[in-house]
Formats: sequence, structure tokens, C-alpha cells
Amino acid sequence: MGEHIWESAESFDDHPHDECGIFGIYAPGRDVARMSFFALYALQHRGQESAGIATSDGRSAYIHKDMGLIAQVFNEDNMRPLQGHMAIAHNRYSTTGSSHYKNAQPYLIETIYGPLGVAHNGNLTNALHLRHQLLKRGVGLSSTTDSEVVTQILAAPPEVWAADGLYTNGNHIDDRWEARIRAFMRVAEGAYSLTILTHDAVYAIRDANGLRPLCLGQLGDNGYVVASESSALATIGATYIREVNPGEIIRMDANGIKSSMGREPEQRALCSFEYVYFARPDSLMEGQSVHNVRQRMGKQLAREAPADADIVVPVPDSSIPAAIGYSLESGLPFTEGLIKNRYIGRTFIQPDDNIRKVGIHLKFNALPANLKGKRVVLVDDSIVRGNTSGPLVKLLRESGAAEVHLRVSSPPVRHPCFMGVDMATYKELIAHKLDIESICQRIGADSLAYLTLEGMMESINEALPAPIGHCSACFSGDYPVPVPEWLFTEDRDKMIFEANWGG
Repeated sequence: MGEHIWESAESFDDHPHDECGIFGIYAPGRDVARMSFFALYALQHRGQESAGIATSDGRSAYIHKDMGLIAQVFNEDNMRPLQGHMAIAHNRYSTTGSSHYKNAQPYLIETIYGPLGVAHNGNLTNALHLRHQLLKRGVGLSSTTDSEVVTQILAAPPEVWAADGLYTNGNHIDDRWEARIRAFMRVAEGAYSLTILTHDAVYAIRDANGLRPLCLGQLGDNGYVVASESSALATIGATYIREVNPGEIIRMDANGIKSSMGREPEQRALCSFEYVYFARPDSLMEGQSVHNVRQRMGKQLAREAPADADIVVPVPDSSIPAAIGYSLESGLPFTEGLIKNRYIGRTFIQPDDNIRKVGIHLKFNALPANLKGKRVVLVDDSIVRGNTSGPLVKLLRESGAAEVHLRVSSPPVRHPCFMGVDMATYKELIAHKLDIESICQRIGADSLAYLTLEGMMESINEALPAPIGHCSACFSGDYPVPVPEWLFTEDRDKMIFEANWGG
């Protein structure tokens, strides 16, 4: 499959792109490759550039991965060789590393202790330093991702990192892979949820802040699974058990599951954008329904930013729960005004000039019968780059809307993310460059209002037994982990080059 993916339709999607989706399964007697395929289908929204599955039968490991959507990457012929009773799987959207086959996951290498497969969701903020350390030791790297750095660190004996003063080996650990995982967790900074495949077990680990989600489930009497979201567990008939805790190592093998702490948990900081946009509404995060949280955000938005209007219209699909909440709180009727062309997605077929000119219609069509003469509250969950809101407002007006009042169920995104989300430079963010009134003028709405940071956090924490920390760095600029200064620069490619070849 080719490496060049047309992104014209994606240019009319203003949401930050999802990081990645990961999955792991240990299930003797099951077709784990097929189950991984359907789990990836349930996680397709988290990454649409590449997909892969690695399996093991206890002797050998097998892998297939390629560029494209799940349905493009896998078929009955290339699934057949994926034998075994344990597997890891990955959907990718590039955050660190470009969109090329060499960056597709999982990574699978041979080590002195047998195969090692790794699937990674997140970004390491100290990846540049770790990459440089590997290259100094003569470790060859074939890709530009921090995920390959993770794989090579896990392949090295723990004492290698102790020699650098980066890792101090504590009590003796019988499990050689757990020792390596602990070594990695001591030196890694930033966001990571990992599934790891060895010759006799599948591991799942989560960073000490819990920045990226990961949950554990059971499949029958002797099967266990982990996934980025609980919706993937339901898809394959697994029962949700709990979240993987920050800093935790889960081992799934013939003896069941074993839990240990690889690094002491720190201030919890699950990405708040999981609630705003990333996660499927039918998933559970921190024990609560994502759909319910989004409804609460919509209700709070209606209280904070009412509008003199006739109807409430969502930007489908992720904004529907917030629009329902806004409608319930405001008393304005909820109706559809936009229909999403759900299967445009990412295509390898280049459009001709006539198709390019239809612009926003590649992604949305309007319903004039519902809009004509109406004062519309248009609810969206976020505005990042500002390249969708203006065309949508124009589309509603052209379809008969008398007024368009845009309401956003999250705060203005003013700061880049370095923990696995595709919004990594200030220059991309419209709210960093313009105030709210200027954004409103730019997009041509009659009014514009955002949910406050306080209102968002109240909505997230309302149903939790006690407030839990969440990362809101893209809104507040308050990063939960140290972020090197070079990541804020526009010339990061030069920094990477110097780290690779600058001595």
C-alpha cells in the first residue's frame, strides 16, 4: 500500500487527531489475531494511518502491519499466518515520526530472550535524549518514532541504563522482562501506555501520571485483554474489570494476571481531551460514561453561555452528547442540521480539481428543511486550528439559517500538546493567536462562546467520588510533566538531526 495518503478531507476536520489505539490479549484456545482485528476496529477512531497485529504461539512470533485503515490492511490471507494464543495490536496516527510504513506498529524484534513486540500510545518528552543514548551505544534505529526507542530500551539489560546513572536496580526481580520494563519506566518521561509481547506473556504498562488511557478485561475463564478503551472489550465479548493504574505493570500469562508497580504513581493526569473528543461515547473512563460527561459539559455550557435562538444543532458525531446537554439545560429543541459523510475518512484516491472545490461538502451536508429561518446554536466540542468552523457557519447560512451562534464545549486551545496529541506548535492554534471576539469575526458567527476551564473540570469530576487530577495543558499551559524547551521551538527537525549526528 502506498505511503502517500490524501488528506484533503482531513483538512476540513478541526479536531486534534487521536494519538493511537493499543490492544493486548492472552487467550489460549482463541483466535487471538481475529479478536485483535475486531478490537482494532473498535479503536479505529484513535488512529487511521496504519495498523498492525503481532502474535506468538510460545515459540515463534508473527506480524502483519501496513499503511491504511483496518479494512485496508487485513484480509483472510494475511491474517492466516498470525498464529498463537497471545497478541498485541496497534492503530496509529503519527504524532512523533512521520506517516511511513517504517513507523507502523507494533515493533517486533528478536532478543536474547526471544521475540519482543511493542505497541505504544503516547509521546516521550525525553525521547530525544534517550534516542541519542541508544545511538551512542551503537544501537541502530530504523525509524523516527519514540516507539522504536521504547522497544530498544526494553531489549537492553537493565544494568545498561544503570551505567548511565539513569537507572538504579533495586531488589532482585525474577521476571527478566519485568526488570527491563522497570528500567524503562525509570528513565522514560512523558506519556505512554504500552502492550508488550514476549514468548510467554503479554504485558501492559501505563505511565506514572496515567496520561494515556488503558483498561483491563477478562475473556471467558482463562483469557485476559487490555485496550485503550473499554468499548474495544465489549466488541469482542470481554468483561471490563478495571483501569490499569498509573505506574502499574500487568502481566498476562498461563498463570492468569499479575500486578506490580513499575514506578510510583504521581499526580494523576488523564488527558481531559479523552472526555472532550477522543474517546468513544460508549467507553468508560475512570469508571464513568464518556457520553454522560459530555452531556454535563453541554449543560454547563448552556448555563455559562446561553443564546437567544430557536434550535440546537451539533457538529456530528462527537459533539452530539454536548448538544443534547445544551438542549436539555436551555430548553431549546435539539435537531440535526448537519449530516456527516462518515466514510470519506482517509482515502488513497486523489480527488480531481472539481471535487476539491466542494470543500466542506466532502465532510458534511446540511439539512435545509431543519435550518430555514432558524436561529441556530451550533455546538462543537473544540476549535483547534479554526479551519472547519468558518466553512460550517457559511454552510448553515447558505442552507437557510437566520443566525448562527457557535458554542464550544471545551475551553480555547491555546497551548501545544507534547503527550501524544497532534497539536504540537503554537502557530497551529487559532486561540493562541486571536482572542475570542477576533475568532468569532474570523469564522463569521453571530456569537461565539467557550466552556470555561472550571466548568469543564467540574463536569469531568462531578460524578467521581473525589476530584482526580487531569491534564489540561492544552487549555491552561500547566504541563503535568517536565517539557524540554526544545519542544517549544519551531525548528525541532534541526534538533533531532543534531541529536542523531551532532556528536
